[in-house]
Order: sequence, then structure tokens, then C-alpha cells
Amino acid sequence: MKQLTIVVKPFRAEAVLKVIADLKVTACVVREAKGYSRQKGYLDRYAGSEYSLAFLPKVEISAWVSPERADEVAEHIVRAARTGRIGDGKVFIVNAAWPGVLEF
Repeated sequence: MKQLTIVVKPFRAEAVLKVIADLKVTACVVREAKGYSRQKGYLDRYAGSEYSLAFLPKVEISAWVSPERADEVAEHIVRAARTGRIGDGKVFIVNAAWPGVLEF
């Protein structure tokens, strides 16, 4: 098994989840996350003063697929998540640490 960890902007998460469902990926987990990378946060105003928000809101999706499908699924996810602007997200592909799945 391969684990895909997908980190995307919140407004693109629904499109990514639709692609995951269309590709018949049977297991995934969705979490809210905060990210810091090349965007370096942004400035916001509150009560007349500026302050920095170093961590931006993101959505983290973990999905598990067979090794043969990992690249194909990742390519479809990237197409669904890409907006062309900085901070679109990342897809990490790693070998799953366990040889099988224990269901309960």
C-alpha cells in the first residue's frame, strides 16, 4: 500500500475529495491543518493594527491506494487542486508502514 498525504487550500478540498471518490479510492481521512511554506503567512488587520498570521489554514487528506495506482491518483489530485497560485498544496507519497489493514 502507498499512503498519499494531500495538503490543499480549504476551498479546493471538495474538488480533491470528488476526484478521490471518482477514482474509487476506498479509504481516506480528512483533517483541518495549518501550513507554513513559501507563502510565509500574510498580514491581517484587527482593531486598527496589523499582525502576522504565519500559519495558513489548509486541509490534509490521507488516502491509501495500491502501489500501481499511486502515481495515477496523485496526478488526478494535482490537476484538481491546482489553481496556479502559490500555496496550492503538496502531495506526499510514502510506503504504508503496515503490510495490511486491520479493521474493527
